Formats: sequence, C-alpha cells, structure tokens
Amino acid sequence: MQRLYRDLENRFERLTSIVTSILGNSVTFVVALATVAFWLTEKEFYTQDLHHCISDVILGITFLSFFMIQKSFNRFSASLHLKLNELVSAHDNANNAIINVEHKTEEEIKEIAKEYAEIVQILEGETKNEQDKEH
Repeated sequence: MQRLYRDLENRFERLTSIVTSILGNSVTFVVALATVAFWLTEKEFYTQDLHHCISDVILGITFLSFFMIQKSFNRFSASLHLKLNELVSAHDNANNAIINVEHKTEEEIKEIAKEYAEIVQILEGETKNEQDKEH
C-alpha cells in the first residue's frame, strides 16, 4: 500500500511539473489569445446583450491573465532557485544535498526538513546550556 501511494505521488508530481511548464509556456498563451480573439469575433458574441458581452470580455481577460501569471511565476521561481543554489554552493559549511531540492519528491523534501528540525533542536539545546552557564 505504501509503495502504491509513493508511486501515485511521484506520478502526480511529474504531472504537476509538466502541466506547470505547459501553462507557463508562451505558445500556450498564444493559443489562449487566439481562442479569446476567435470568441470575440464570433457573431454569437455580438448578438448577446451588453451584460453578457462585458462578462465574456472580463472572462477572456482573466483567462489570459492566468497564463501570464503562470509564466511570470515560473520565471521568478527558476531565478530564485538559481540564486539559492549559488548561495548554497558558495558556502563551505552548507549541505550541497539541498542544491536543486525543488526537483526532489515531496517525501524526500519532508525527510530533509526533519533533519533540519533535528539540527534546530540540537542548536536550541546548546544555546540553552550556554545561557544557563552564564547565569
């Protein structure tokens, strides 16, 4: 059962990655723009009452905005990951295993997070001991 869950999670993560890439692609935006332009030039669009026309225009703008926001987020996310990777690789004491952590599975990320939580507990214990010695 555990293996089935892991396989399902891995497949879902790959699907999510693929869909995110497709939705943030410039070609997808052009296809969406052509779809909206096609609808706005249809005779049926012009035969609607004003309320429906305004609603359709707003829907088209929202639809196109989604693709633009996804593209912007993909670019921002990629640049942020590069900057973090640079900082981690440049620091001698850093754990290089977290470079490109965004490509790891959710389970692997949880394991790394547990390791860091344990490190924090150890450091908090050491800090408390040092404070007790000072008083």
